[in-house]
Amino acid sequence: MRRKDREITDPVQIHSIIESCFCCRVGFYDGAQVYIVPLNFGFVRKQGHYTFYFHGAKEGRKIECIKNCASVGFELDDGGRLVESETACGCSTQFRSIIGNGIPDFVTDPSEKLEGLRAIMEHTTGKNDWSFDDAALQAVCIFKIEVTEISCKEHDTGKGQ
Repeated sequence: MRRKDREITDPVQIHSIIESCFCCRVGFYDGAQVYIVPLNFGFVRKQGHYTFYFHGAKEGRKIECIKNCASVGFELDDGGRLVESETACGCSTQFRSIIGNGIPDFVTDPSEKLEGLRAIMEHTTGKNDWSFDDAALQAVCIFKIEVTEISCKEHDTGKGQ
């Protein structure tokens, strides 16, 4: 990371930023082009290791990319805020973001599918008491990213530019 003064390494802060993010943008390389998809997500943290869960249709470009990508990149941010200035080059953005890499895979085990769907719903709605019938579990495609690398950055304009 070029700006070490903006790097966040505290696991509690990183976790808090992940919790505050609504969308995870996943970048796939399909052999010819980069394909970036904004997705709702859920996550589980076990022994300091993150797994991000996603859901969607069982077919399409994203599914083909998951089948063929050994690694993906991802990005999360909490939206940011423009900090205006009297001069054009004096404007800035206050933000918190996470960038990382991971290994994508389909979730086929029914208990992990359930865990992934519950993580998505809890992260999206704040509620964790969801139930899913067998038909719903079979109908949806769940995939995950096992995070292998993660970095976190914050620009708080109160700390200077």
